[in-house]
Amino acid sequence: MILENKQLKDFLIDTGLVTKTEYDEIENLYNKGKIVDPPEKVLVSQGKISEDDLRRAQAYVSGIPFVDLKDQKIDLSVLSLIPEPLARKNNIIAYRKNIDSLEVAMLDIQNLSTIEFVKKKVGLKILPRLTDSSSIKNAILQYQKSLKAEFGDLIQKDIQSLKDSGSLEIGVKGESMEDSLKKMAEDIPIVRIVETLLKHAALQNASDIHIECMENDALVRYRIDGLLHDAMILPKIAATGITARIKVLSNLKLDEKRLPQDGRFNADINGEKVSFRVSIIPTYFGEKTVMRLLRENAGSYSLETMGFHGVNLERLHEAMKQANGMILTTGPTGSGKTTTLYTILELLNSVGVNIATIEDPIEYQVARINQTQVKPEIGFSFANGLRSLVRQDPDIIMVGEIRDNETASLAVNAALTGHVVLSTLHTNSAAGAIPRLMDMKIEPFLLVSTINIVIAQRLIRKLTGAKERYILTKDELASLARIVDLDKVLAILKEENIVGKNDDWKNIYFYKAKESIDSKDGYSGRIGIHEVLKMTPAIRDLVIKGSTSQDIENQAKKEGMLTMIEDGIFKCVTGMTTIEEVLRVVTE
Repeated sequence: MILENKQLKDFLIDTGLVTKTEYDEIENLYNKGKIVDPPEKVLVSQGKISEDDLRRAQAYVSGIPFVDLKDQKIDLSVLSLIPEPLARKNNIIAYRKNIDSLEVAMLDIQNLSTIEFVKKKVGLKILPRLTDSSSIKNAILQYQKSLKAEFGDLIQKDIQSLKDSGSLEIGVKGESMEDSLKKMAEDIPIVRIVETLLKHAALQNASDIHIECMENDALVRYRIDGLLHDAMILPKIAATGITARIKVLSNLKLDEKRLPQDGRFNADINGEKVSFRVSIIPTYFGEKTVMRLLRENAGSYSLETMGFHGVNLERLHEAMKQANGMILTTGPTGSGKTTTLYTILELLNSVGVNIATIEDPIEYQVARINQTQVKPEIGFSFANGLRSLVRQDPDIIMVGEIRDNETASLAVNAALTGHVVLSTLHTNSAAGAIPRLMDMKIEPFLLVSTINIVIAQRLIRKLTGAKERYILTKDELASLARIVDLDKVLAILKEENIVGKNDDWKNIYFYKAKESIDSKDGYSGRIGIHEVLKMTPAIRDLVIKGSTSQDIENQAKKEGMLTMIEDGIFKCVTGMTTIEEVLRVVTE
């Protein structure tokens, strides 16, 4: 529905929300093409009117009813007609069901694709209504309470049925340990408990599930946006059955409780295919299970959506055009290194090239790429796999991780003989990758001949739309300047047109996390901060001389390399994250 701009303007002025002068100034800039957003959106961004004021005005002008759901308890059967992830993502709530229609509250009634999707899903006529963010927030909280209650009730009922049936007793009736555990793992209540845990974790957008045995209980925790959160506490008697069920799904040994085991399995959850990577390790009070959730669509990123921009993006594209050499990603476990490599592979994946990988484990399956899983238990290591891969006529090779001297030597030789080699290393910075490879007995002259770029990265949490902006004080700027080259960051912000040419830090906004519909702590999702070190002539000279990683980093900075913390401050100004989040991640 297209709203008449004049009617909206008149309403905003008549109600005293803005003055005619304020609106006319912004409207003139919009008409001259100096600003892209329409005047009403600019007024919101400047804090002259709130988003809720604008929605109420739009409702009045368009004739669409406005509904207030802040204090309204919505029937669970109606609320559940729109799944919680869809409701959260698109800010749409089903709140009243009629005989042949469904009334939905929305923040944006012009979101026609979502309205059409809901119509097909529920098979009813959709009647859109405008609402405010507080109403959406109240409804989302009802989802969460209902969700927690639903899963909690399901699990408690299944545990009680296990107690009543005696299914949690092991080794009875002359059965072997393995037979008892297998029988327990196939018990319907245990199957339902595990399915419920997996479904709940997926709905919460968790990346990992931790099931930890304590003295008297079993604690379930989810890692969401990089941080662990307690999900639920289960009776310890259920932990054995849950672990047994996960072992069955992962094809692991049921009666092996003394040694760690690794496996994986796939599941269809809420219409989405999810792969679970399983690790089980013995602890003092029992076995601890960690499952990593790998969504099938998780590899479908672009370099821009992952956080690459400006000179970092240019250097990466330049390296991808090279016919041979190495592209390395570095960072701690869970910093998104492998996802970056998969994204590069997808961009390089064309009809005219043969791409082969050797991984441990294979995290995402990509069409037209030959992926191989290492199996150390039978002697099939990264080194052995890489030695075989180069005989497969590859153009591009990805090695999951360079862990030892042999793998490093083979990867360098592959890059020297006309292949593009992608791999990961565990170092804290891009410059640190070079001394690390030297520690693996790689000669400096080979490194300068093969390395194209080294990417270092971390993942930071992103702010939701309900962020609060502020300007740093003089003392805060001085404190930040001690750890970040603010002049350099400002120059890049101006170069990429994030701030005006005449702006300085005195009038540049930063942002604070604020409780929102999407998140209680004001964050939702993650994005990368990066530094991309290019092997330039000056850096080659330093490597040949055996210079330290600090010397290499200093030279790279002189040549325009944006460090991770500088990239983080850049993303703070763009409103993606907060200074506190960047400092938390970079200093961890």
